[in-house]
Amino acid sequence: MSWQQRIAAALDERRSVNALRTRIVGESDATGFTHQGQRYRNFSGNDYLGLSRHPAIVEAWQQGAQRYGVGSGGSGHVTGFHQAHHRLEQTLAEWLGYPRALLFISGFSANQAVIGALMQKEDRIVADRLSHASLLEAASLSPATLRRFHHNDVDSLQALLDKPLTGQQLAITEGVFSMDGDRAPLAEIAAAKRNALLMVDDAHGIGVVGEGGRGSCAAANVKADILVVTFGKAFGLSGAAVLCSDDLADYLLQFARHLIYSTAMPPAQAHALQTAVTVIQQAEEQRATLQRHIARFRRQMVHIPLQLADSQTAIQPIIVGDNQRTLQLAASLRERGLWVTAIRPPTVPAGSARLRITLTAAHTESDIDALLEALHDVTRE
Repeated sequence: MSWQQRIAAALDERRSVNALRTRIVGESDATGFTHQGQRYRNFSGNDYLGLSRHPAIVEAWQQGAQRYGVGSGGSGHVTGFHQAHHRLEQTLAEWLGYPRALLFISGFSANQAVIGALMQKEDRIVADRLSHASLLEAASLSPATLRRFHHNDVDSLQALLDKPLTGQQLAITEGVFSMDGDRAPLAEIAAAKRNALLMVDDAHGIGVVGEGGRGSCAAANVKADILVVTFGKAFGLSGAAVLCSDDLADYLLQFARHLIYSTAMPPAQAHALQTAVTVIQQAEEQRATLQRHIARFRRQMVHIPLQLADSQTAIQPIIVGDNQRTLQLAASLRERGLWVTAIRPPTVPAGSARLRITLTAAHTESDIDALLEALHDVTRE
């Protein structure tokens, strides 16, 4: 089979099961998405606190660009590590209660870097079955053995960790799961981890969950050995940080290839993130508003014949199952001015295609009611 034939066959296979991914050109604001001149209420973004257009954060980025320019100019190991990066790392470490923080250009690269640098052939990774693709891919590409425990099942985790091993173990989970919206039982997992390092990706919990938005681990009174937080969700920007011990930070600086060989994030972005941390720490009103929206949505969904996942977070998936039916529902909602994305395998397990609805503090009660009314209507078609 030629390269062209291989590529064509793979695309045809995706089309045949209604799983072909496409990108949509549009523009987003706090609660809307504009596509081809039409504005939709947006229920697919991850800007949970509505901070992507927060005036103080926007102004900070502008100030940072004036002061530092628009790029870092190199790897952090060469000339790309600026004072703005250093300040942000110190702020994150102090806020989240860790000796050190290391900045990465994305959550995906942070997860890949940590797992790639740590794991050796005789080691074992025990990861939640529904962990993010960045985690599972990094684990699969590492020389270590990957074992996946049943989702949020501490007994399954413990059974795998108890199997004989000559090397070291890394236990991996998320704070809030990106496709299901449920939260990991972090206290129980921390108690069951034995001598393994515990790595928690809290991309969807940081800023939203816990006192002062300190995330899932803080809410569960758990200190993960490795905490990954990302800035593309509640922070309203992009990038990520790894929180860890001094020794582990020094080790990653030596062996994490994503740190060594990638251009560092723009210092102007780090400057804006510094302001975002302050805004998040003071965002109790936004977090309370988001919780009211979640409660309002779930309270009314009991009257609508759709399978709503058991989630108390901003991520409120409706499990449909069939790919084509999921696409039809998303199209029907779009006709009613609502942007809700259909998520299909392989992003989620086969047979669990869904509408991934996300609520934000920037939405209004009328936005939530419009969504509920539209969902009610599409079920009657």
